[in-house]
Amino acid sequence: MAGTKDILLGNIRSGAALTVGQQVKLALMLSYPAILAQLSSVMMQYIDTSMVGHLGPAAGASIGLVSTCLWLMGGFGMAASTGFSVQVAHRIGANDFHGAREVLRQALVCVLGFSAFIGLMGVAVSHHLPYWLGGGEDIAADASRYFLLISLFMPFMILDWMCAAMLQASGNMKVPSYLSIGMCVLDVIFNYLFIYVLDMGVVGAALGSGVAEVITGITMFSFLAFGSKEMKLTQEKGSFRPTRKVVDKALNIGGPMALQNLLMRGGYIAATVIVAPLGTIAIAANSFAITAESLCYMPGAGIADAATTLVGQSLGARRRQLATRFAWITTFMAMGIMGLLAILMYIFAPQMMRLLSPDAEVIGLGAKVLRIEAFAEMGYAAAMVIYGCCVGAGDTKWPSVMNFGSMWVVRIIPAIFITRIYGLVGFWVCMAVELSFRGLLFLIRLYRGTWLKNVQDL
Repeated sequence: MAGTKDILLGNIRSGAALTVGQQVKLALMLSYPAILAQLSSVMMQYIDTSMVGHLGPAAGASIGLVSTCLWLMGGFGMAASTGFSVQVAHRIGANDFHGAREVLRQALVCVLGFSAFIGLMGVAVSHHLPYWLGGGEDIAADASRYFLLISLFMPFMILDWMCAAMLQASGNMKVPSYLSIGMCVLDVIFNYLFIYVLDMGVVGAALGSGVAEVITGITMFSFLAFGSKEMKLTQEKGSFRPTRKVVDKALNIGGPMALQNLLMRGGYIAATVIVAPLGTIAIAANSFAITAESLCYMPGAGIADAATTLVGQSLGARRRQLATRFAWITTFMAMGIMGLLAILMYIFAPQMMRLLSPDAEVIGLGAKVLRIEAFAEMGYAAAMVIYGCCVGAGDTKWPSVMNFGSMWVVRIIPAIFITRIYGLVGFWVCMAVELSFRGLLFLIRLYRGTWLKNVQDL
């Protein structure tokens, strides 16, 4: 199967014709390892949440309180990585493997330096953050320690994400997937050791995840730098000094994504502030329900990764129509899969919550909001995958504006008032409406073709 995938990717770069069946086959071949990687990541969240959740609602709430801020930090690192990985996809699509490795060298310097800065910023605010978010004294201390430790591990996490993105841009989806599965296994082992054997509670969850990320990040980098056929840096000598041309292009691609991350993740933080006054049960139910829902949307995230690679390499080869076909194929694929999973999530919502918490109130409230969210999953699928296509095309400015506007205007502002009346249920109704609306916006952009306006500048 790997040989078939390489042949089909080679056909993209060489200008050879691809039938619709071959395009669907290639999309599936690139998507399933990416979905597997997302599944392992989600399972790691499930493991963390379940292990901590069984310590009581307060322990789960302490992690849920600061999780949105960790997403914010990680989002900046992913934006920086994407600014370089998209350039790698374009250069590989143009058969410029030497140029792709030049971009990789510069990415290592820029992204790792930036990730160290992000981690230090997290350490600096860790003590005060739980109070800024409205957390009570019963969860603030654990939340602060958890955030501090994850911030210290942040450079390794971003190294892992960057190396995975580079491998995916080259068409190698399997190695990141296998290593992500390995990280999941390590997370189980280290979490059990730190949380239960050493009785470290929430701190143990942070240490378990962090150590697993360190091992995986170093392994991922080792394969990328020394084992990848397309990307290994030992093939020739090269400079690690950033050049203005590559950095400027990375800023043009990653800058709008970073701004979107600030505004979008800021919306998630605002959501935390909205939910926090509802109490420990609501915070825990909200956090656990988000983790449970991730099982439903992880295929969309995996297919979005594949879409970015397929569109990026197609446009690097100057094949605009092929990129458009891949965009539609991956979008419909994600909507179909997530639609089916949404039905299962609606049916089995209580069982999904029961895996994460033994508390009856948390289970009941979490199941109720999960069933509301099930109606939005197909719209969410469209938004995720089409955004991945836009990233592959270097079109990040307007999609970022669309994400931001939808999040704040359709979700956050109404939720401020509706949550006061209907509690957590009201907040998730706002979320479901917003995700459906966002999906419609991205489908319109895909249909109109405006996401390809920057193709001539690749």
